[in-house]
Amino acid sequence: MNGERDDDTQSDERDDGDFSDMLSEMRILLPGAQMLSAFLIILPFNGGFAKIVHMEKLLFLATFLFALASLVLLSAPAIQHRLLRPLRDRARFKRIATRQIVAGAFALAIALVLGTDLVISEVFGATVGLAVAGVMGVLILCAWWLMPMYLKRRM
Repeated sequence: MNGERDDDTQSDERDDGDFSDMLSEMRILLPGAQMLSAFLIILPFNGGFAKIVHMEKLLFLATFLFALASLVLLSAPAIQHRLLRPLRDRARFKRIATRQIVAGAFALAIALVLGTDLVISEVFGATVGLAVAGVMGVLILCAWWLMPMYLKRRM
């Protein structure tokens, strides 16, 4: 009987560690999403914004919406955790929070690629903007998605 309690206690401690890791990961992603969103919020109030072509405005809109979606999804687990305290089903909450964080990271990745295209296209032209955005997309794909999948298989 005592061995069972120790296993449950160790499992709870591991769960708390996993949850702490999750919160730390959000603390790393959130500032990037916040900075990108802040930049995008002030962009339309810049005098030159009115001069950009309609297609660039649509690109801005998509970038802005993905950046805001990433903020909502990345902050959701922390807010939900606060509102649901005490957690009744910790494992379920962590599964849902993990999905929200991954979805938030995906939205942030799209916003970063679109934002790269928006900025570089304005400075160097559409062709260079698309090329650099493509490179950014490949970098994010490799660093955020492919490398972890590769490492997971090797461990």
